[in-house]
Amino acid sequence: MTRFILRRLLETIAVLYLALTAVFVMVRLSGDPVLLMVPTDATPEFVETFREQMGFNRPLIIQYGTFITGAIRGDFGQSLRQTAGALSLVIERIPASLLLTAAAISTALLVSVPVGILSAFRRGSLMDSLATMGAVLAQSIPNFWLGLILILVFSVMLRWLPTGGMGTWKHLILPGITLAAYSTARIARLTRSSMIDVLQTDYIRTGRAKGLSEFKIMWKHALKNAAIPIITITGLQIGVIFGGAVITETIFSWPGLGRLVVQSIYFRDYPTVQASIFVIAGMICLINLVVDILYAVVNPEIRLQKSSRQTGAK
Repeated sequence: MTRFILRRLLETIAVLYLALTAVFVMVRLSGDPVLLMVPTDATPEFVETFREQMGFNRPLIIQYGTFITGAIRGDFGQSLRQTAGALSLVIERIPASLLLTAAAISTALLVSVPVGILSAFRRGSLMDSLATMGAVLAQSIPNFWLGLILILVFSVMLRWLPTGGMGTWKHLILPGITLAAYSTARIARLTRSSMIDVLQTDYIRTGRAKGLSEFKIMWKHALKNAAIPIITITGLQIGVIFGGAVITETIFSWPGLGRLVVQSIYFRDYPTVQASIFVIAGMICLINLVVDILYAVVNPEIRLQKSSRQTGAK
């Protein structure tokens, strides 16, 4: 187990290094980064002074080495919009984004897993058809449209919930539902298909022949063996929600990392954009690492198979 975790940690470090390299390259592929950062009415003298202060007048390989070295130390430079370090601004927004992500994924799991299980056990029934139609509809609706409709109905017309911002638990409901809709549909459909596959196996038929209750078959035997695909899609959806909440946080004025990225792009604060992308990539890598470890805990054969393949290769 220790070797399995160490191997995943090394892979995570490699992915983070590639993400840093991609950030460095993308900023420069978009054109002269100095012209992107300075105001449009900046004088040539100001542009050259700014270029020298930011180090963009040095050779590209030296810029790359300085950028990687600074990123390892957590130094992405000063924010061009606020008098603070870019990384510190990003870290301040992480709790809000994590809170919204936790609310969205919790909502998705609480709805999708029971619906997927019941749909599998009642395959072909009216409930199964309604659940499938609801999942397809939820996957088809764009997040920004759903968010605006929820604001219109529950905030403007009914006045039950706030339109945006962060404060009480009520502020979490609308953005949480907006972010959870797509993930709920995906997890529910995968849970249904995984449970159907498991319910067709011999040991489930044997359990029924022995007189086991449907509840025991469902929770103790079927769900446990269908858990790995569910863990996979849940881990992926956590990363999608955390890294893709830009539009939702903007619509609901949620002070999270996604909204900071939008504001930084608008104000051409590229040091903050770079720090934000690095943190988002790091969080997604961390989530994938946790999911891989959960694989090994739920099904030890996974790490044993990987170890045997490596031994055979040697």
